[in-house]
Amino acid sequence: MKRRRMPLWLGWALALLVAAGFARLGFWQLARMHEKEALLDSVQAVLAQRQPRPLALAADPARARDFDWTAGRGRFADASAVLLDNQSRDERPGVRAYRLFLPDASNATPMLVELGWLPLPGDRRLPDVAPIHGDIELRGLLLPPPSPGLVAATASRAPGGAVLATALDAPDLPALLDVAKLPPRVLRLDPAMKDIGYARDLDVLPNTLPPSRHLGYAVQWFALSLAVLATAAVLTFRKSRA
Repeated sequence: MKRRRMPLWLGWALALLVAAGFARLGFWQLARMHEKEALLDSVQAVLAQRQPRPLALAADPARARDFDWTAGRGRFADASAVLLDNQSRDERPGVRAYRLFLPDASNATPMLVELGWLPLPGDRRLPDVAPIHGDIELRGLLLPPPSPGLVAATASRAPGGAVLATALDAPDLPALLDVAKLPPRVLRLDPAMKDIGYARDLDVLPNTLPPSRHLGYAVQWFALSLAVLATAAVLTFRKSRA
């Protein structure tokens, strides 16, 4: 009993469908590359000018995804430190430390200020974040908080009093800090302010893929698409000769 072979048209239909799927993934990676290149260009323009804007812009919903250089005076609230989990630096696991800041401006809402990155030991014992007292002038970059990725946004009180969060838009976070709500953007301190905070920089794409990596993935998807079409052509040629 002879096995029935797949019709030629059906084989090509499947090959074209798979190749189109791979190509679509390649174009998606190219789109992500262009998005991140545009983002980095906008950040570089802000950092090149460094024209200070009010801290109150952190709460402007129209600029929730934008970047601004800012400066202003105020004081840190007597509230728990926030430790953002799953933050690596130089391939080491750690957390990003934040504290609630109260700007002097009457129209500014309490905002989170990123103090920098701290390592986590093997037992995941959370580091202590020293309080900062007194009136102080801050400057730095207003930016959207780090993306949580696929991790659910949660926040809870950790042993020692700090708040451990997987994302800064966690629903429980404002209540844990005793505020009604938090602005959509946070302030990352200028690394030149070495008298407060911890290790930090102005990299706006931490723990995520740079544009070059998206380009590499796009090339791989396009290569797979061509490989599928080439394989279908070779099999068709062999079948026709047989």
